[in-house]
Amino acid sequence: MKHLPTLLATASALLAAATVQAAPTVTRLTPPSELFASGQPEPVIARFLPGQRFDLQATVKPDAGQRITAARFFIDGKPVDATVALRDCASGCVKGLAAETAIATVRAVSLDKAGRHELRIEATQADGQTASARGDFDVVPFSTAMGPKVKNVIILLGDGMGAAQRTAARIVKGGYAQGKVITPLAMDTFPATALVKTASLNSVVTDSSPGMTSYVSGNKNNNNEEGVFPDDTTDAFDNPRVEYLSEYLHRTEGKALGIVTTADVFDATPAGNAVHTSNRGAGTGIVDQFFDDRSRTGLTVLLGGGRKWFLPAGTPGSERAESNDYAFSSTDAHTAEIVKRWGAAPGNKDKDRDLIKAFQDAGYRYAPTRTELAAAEGADKLLGLFAFSNMNVALDKIDGRRGAKKGITGTVVDDYGFPDQPMLDEMARAALGTLKKQPKGFVLMIEGASIDKQAHNMDTERWMLDTIEFDRAVQVAQDFARENGDTLVIVTADHECSGAALIGGSMLSDLALQEAIQKKGAAHLRDKVVGVYEKAGFPRYRLAADGYPEATDIDYRLLVGYGANADRYEDWRTNTTPLRDPQQPLAKSEPLKWYPPNPSERDDALGDYLVTGQVPGESAVHTATDIPLSAFGPGALAFTGVIDNTDVFFKLAQAAVKGTTAPADASGAKRPARTAR
Repeated sequence: MKHLPTLLATASALLAAATVQAAPTVTRLTPPSELFASGQPEPVIARFLPGQRFDLQATVKPDAGQRITAARFFIDGKPVDATVALRDCASGCVKGLAAETAIATVRAVSLDKAGRHELRIEATQADGQTASARGDFDVVPFSTAMGPKVKNVIILLGDGMGAAQRTAARIVKGGYAQGKVITPLAMDTFPATALVKTASLNSVVTDSSPGMTSYVSGNKNNNNEEGVFPDDTTDAFDNPRVEYLSEYLHRTEGKALGIVTTADVFDATPAGNAVHTSNRGAGTGIVDQFFDDRSRTGLTVLLGGGRKWFLPAGTPGSERAESNDYAFSSTDAHTAEIVKRWGAAPGNKDKDRDLIKAFQDAGYRYAPTRTELAAAEGADKLLGLFAFSNMNVALDKIDGRRGAKKGITGTVVDDYGFPDQPMLDEMARAALGTLKKQPKGFVLMIEGASIDKQAHNMDTERWMLDTIEFDRAVQVAQDFARENGDTLVIVTADHECSGAALIGGSMLSDLALQEAIQKKGAAHLRDKVVGVYEKAGFPRYRLAADGYPEATDIDYRLLVGYGANADRYEDWRTNTTPLRDPQQPLAKSEPLKWYPPNPSERDDALGDYLVTGQVPGESAVHTATDIPLSAFGPGALAFTGVIDNTDVFFKLAQAAVKGTTAPADASGAKRPARTAR
């Protein structure tokens, strides 16, 4: 045993040497997979169409004092035949990563072979040691078609619209008689309906970015990210990409793209059809991508708010800035490969760019108002920007047209400076007037954006009327599809917002309700007002000729509560004005500064009935609740059951590329006449 100390010392030295020379490790592998994350093969996370493009990426942490000198990707054991861009984290990476950490990327990979595929990364350290990791993904095969290919796809997305929002719009617009709906919503007449699971890649509660992109990429994204997988860099525009439905169908089928929204066009839902970024707030770069990459997406129609991003810096109302713009360096392979392999524009940090003029020079007809939108009917390409940021909501646009004085100094639309804004159905009609000229068809996304925004604000009547406005756009799309038997229409939402619940009806006339407000407190505004079960009755709203309620402050009105709300005061009457929109560049100027900035200041002086919320802050929040999806046209019956949001992408692509898999006689659309025999 006299040699024991020597043996122990030798073993200790060998252990120390092994520790110093520990192998490098792979800390992230993209596309994301459960095989890499936990070692389990199911569920498969990433799925792609045959030929759909996506990026490969790995983050590799080297041994202390070492660096990664080479990396290779393998799919099913075969090396990927493409340049691997290798960069370190000396700058531009998230906190916590050592400067020697390497990020290896291959851009725009695609596979035609259907089935499960193994992805492997092998990285080599300067001292010769290697690191490897495995992941997997699926290529989803097209099914044998039972019907013809659809020419056009229309996606109508009511942002934040859950079952409660749909039901409220039906009650207000359609009315009930002895328990039966008098006039159904347009979306209620669609022949097929599914429930959609809405979780994002990193949360059971999605935000609008992955909520939209799941439908048009077939993959989960992180919250706040659009058309990209997460990575470890801080650049908002260099993340691993996945090809959108618009890009895929434009590249393979020659289809055009139309985007219509009542939000700022840079917002999450519209951008989530054509723009690749990890920062949904990167306004300048987002709208520049719309234009710069139009040859890749087929962008032909873009309608909504957001003029502030199109005006050169220094112009009143402009918010263009280099800090949220993009430019891909030709000397950095990590981003240069986006240009080379994807065919993306290199970009430029050009805050002084006149983007409206750029669109016009490229042949787009520009419409800044409802009047000019009507005059642009049938234009070959169309750009419409009707507000600096988000458009005003339906209730306030209708009040403006009716001349109702509900603003601080006039009507709300006058106060905001845009009195001639179109309604969503008018925008949808204009978009279809342009897109129907496309010989190979189109993909059109139409968003009713402020169902969500006003549910966040717990502004009941405003989201109700925005849901009605949205349904009028659904009717336009349905009429188009009914007339053209080659169009598939879906109407859905990205998520539910606010946990809205239709709790009953008021037991008081509006005059008696106003008297109860003066008395204040829960005893008067809850116990004597809220009618549940049979006491709720059937609220009866009268519609004006324009299709919207003559008044929302009616006797025995519909009452709505919230399950994901912040603290608020309730008095059950329509808020005189909306909240101030902080995204408006002139929101701090007269008269907008006199609009309430949050629900507490809006409600504090009303009724004195405090409803304690479940969430912190000033706003209601999104929920994880499944949302309904309804479908009309050829292939509609593929949309049934309980499905994942990513499933929608594959069903739409199937119908557009190979043909429908459901019986054609269930479409509800016009069919070609048969020749008599």
